[in-house]
Amino acid sequence: MQAARRGVTVALPIHRPGALLRLFVLILTALAFCWGAPLSAQEGQGSPAALSAEDISAWEAVATRAEDAIESDRASDAAFEELRSQLAGWRSRFEAARSANSAAISAVEAQIDTLGPVPESGEEPQAVAEQRAMLEERRSELQEPVRRAEIAFSRADALIRSIDTSLRARQAKALLRLGPSPLDPTNWPGALDDLGGFLRAIGVDVRDHWKTPVQRDIFRQNLPVVIFLVILALVLVARGRGWIETLALRLLDQERSAARWLVSFIVSLGQILLPVLGLVLLSTAAISSGLLGTRGETMISALPGAGFMIFATRWLGDFVFPVSERSGLMLALSQSQRREGRVYANVLGLLLGVYWLAQEASDLEDWPARTTNVLIFPLLVVLGLFLLRISRFLILHGRAEAEESDGSTSFRQQLVFFLGQSVAVLAVLGPALAAIGYFHAGTALVLQMFYSLELLALVLILQKAFVEIFVVVTGDRTRASESLLPVIIAFVLNLIALPFLALIWGARQTDLSELWTKFRAGFTVGETHISPSDFLLFILVFVLGYGLTRLVQGAMRTSVLPKTRLDIGGQNAVISGLGYVGIFLAALIAITSAGIDLSSLAIVAGALSVGVGFGLQTIVSNFVSGIILLIERPISEGDWIEVGGEMGFVRSISVRSTRIETFDRTDVIVPNADLISGKVTNWTRGNLIGRLIVPVGVGYGSDTRHVAKILQEIAEEQPLVLLNPPPGVIFTAFGADSLNFEIRAILRDVTQILVVQTEILHRIAERFSEEGIEIPFAQRDIWLRNPEALQPKQDTPSKGPVASQPSEPTSATPPTGPAPSHLRDPDAGGEGDGGDR
Repeated sequence: MQAARRGVTVALPIHRPGALLRLFVLILTALAFCWGAPLSAQEGQGSPAALSAEDISAWEAVATRAEDAIESDRASDAAFEELRSQLAGWRSRFEAARSANSAAISAVEAQIDTLGPVPESGEEPQAVAEQRAMLEERRSELQEPVRRAEIAFSRADALIRSIDTSLRARQAKALLRLGPSPLDPTNWPGALDDLGGFLRAIGVDVRDHWKTPVQRDIFRQNLPVVIFLVILALVLVARGRGWIETLALRLLDQERSAARWLVSFIVSLGQILLPVLGLVLLSTAAISSGLLGTRGETMISALPGAGFMIFATRWLGDFVFPVSERSGLMLALSQSQRREGRVYANVLGLLLGVYWLAQEASDLEDWPARTTNVLIFPLLVVLGLFLLRISRFLILHGRAEAEESDGSTSFRQQLVFFLGQSVAVLAVLGPALAAIGYFHAGTALVLQMFYSLELLALVLILQKAFVEIFVVVTGDRTRASESLLPVIIAFVLNLIALPFLALIWGARQTDLSELWTKFRAGFTVGETHISPSDFLLFILVFVLGYGLTRLVQGAMRTSVLPKTRLDIGGQNAVISGLGYVGIFLAALIAITSAGIDLSSLAIVAGALSVGVGFGLQTIVSNFVSGIILLIERPISEGDWIEVGGEMGFVRSISVRSTRIETFDRTDVIVPNADLISGKVTNWTRGNLIGRLIVPVGVGYGSDTRHVAKILQEIAEEQPLVLLNPPPGVIFTAFGADSLNFEIRAILRDVTQILVVQTEILHRIAERFSEEGIEIPFAQRDIWLRNPEALQPKQDTPSKGPVASQPSEPTSATPPTGPAPSHLRDPDAGGEGDGGDR
């Protein structure tokens, strides 16, 4: 950025009107510079491994000049930036030179290691001593340029840090500089005179050019082209945006689908492109006329940039406050509130466009601080007022989400509340500071917050676009809300937005390049150095290995294993084993390819073994048990088992647990250790044959041999009962209430045991009814010790003597029917009289 001019601008990227338009280009430039700095330095200054005397002299000159500039602190910001760029190039070269001769040094050190250590006595054969001395001298010669490169690298890095510190100090000083207050009436006449003089100067330039015959001839020659461009520009500016907006809304109104939303999103970009193109044509037509002077051409050239600010803000407003709900609501607002929000977005865009032009005029005319402050302060106040209204929408959205979640506040809601309150505070604080005289700080607060809101809106729009792309690819909108991929994409978009946000809030391009350089340099863990390239190589190799593993598993599942004699359980065990082995090998190869020393993991493995001995014992036990289950296969998927009181079908076997689906369709997760160490009944292991036992009781007095014959016929007529061995009927016992029999039969499919048992019981009931055989049930007789308690008491008259007659004795015969439910046995703790009725 340019240095501050007479207190008018601050040396912050955001304070230039073109900052938002150039943010993307700035980021790409920074990344390209950081990525290509070592290469460009090497190409421009020769091989880093061979620093000649001329190179050393050139470096010393640059370093000395940088030290003098830092000590005096009188160089301009542009001079410091240029000097820093040179130092960064040299530092990149020195960084590459630090690894020079590494292969030769490693070869010499290997030869020295081959000679072995020097004997403790210091005496060794003369030939060995001479060879050792020669190798050590050779190593010193090879390491000498490396040491020089390390020293020069440290010096260059320290100088770069010093320049960055000086620039940041200047930036902070310019931001907190107290200037003339825009509320001082004595500054108003001068500001109006400067503005009027600027406009009159533009008019004078046009008049002077018109009076020049040459310029008039140029105007006449270009007049047809100028007229055509002006007409086309006016059409694009006046009607282009409306046409695109109508087309986008019609696409959404017809049908709400992901594909239509994406098409509408792409079409809506024309709301920015067409009007800006019209302004570019209008600017071209004005310059082609040849009547504008330097001032006029500068201002008309700034018109497309101002238009971009206006129409980009309106485009963002249309997505944040959409006309149609089919576009998707980002904020929980009513239709009237969304309409109000679109009006605010239009006004804010217009204010930014005017601010753009005002700053261009200030830079062109080099206006004093009082003029700039007075002219821009009204724009700043209006910006603050409209930002205050926008903050109200954010707070309303947070409250609406809190009401939908039954009053509970999530982190996202807290973030929305905090953002809304921050916008409100800065919208008031910025104009207040500008009114006092801290114009740079006040302008920075208002504009930076507004640009941050625009960046946040853009990130949310892009996140929604990627979600719609995911829906188009998968064809399932429900899966998009549950899948991990959209979350990862949103996280990546937020990471990409962080450098832009840093630039908005005052970070310099060199700050980002410095962070990128440090990131590329990586970090060291123990004796292992890990760089981003190593990490990316690890990810790439692991993903390839994982994909190859899945490919082999798919081939084995569909092509190889079905042609073997393995059952489905054995096939699943083989596929699972291949998966574990493949993932382990993929991770091992990826770690080795990335250059990570696995020997350094010995300490971690030792600590992990202690943890296994205490806290991870159960997990490891289940893991080992799972491996045993997959290898020995005492149970397989599809088996009907009973373990720990739970009975059901095995649906999946993992390395930690086994999932059993019970007969009521619930899943029971059983740890694998219970299946190995506990008692397990596998009803279908090897085959589906199993035995059915049906107990039957008949009344005393029944013909037992006839009953056995009937039961035998019922068992043999069942289609799932095997006739070899044949079913049998056993007379088991004389029961307390019945004669007890059992039907014992072998079923060809034990999983149908309940169906067969139900059918047998139905047939028993039918045949016994036909044959007149009684199916007994338990009976109990109840005897009362005081039956007189059942007789009601006779009422005694309250007035007059009444002769009483002796009552008849009550029969001690027990009642034929059941006793009333309210009577209780006195021996069981009840009242002797049986209680009141």
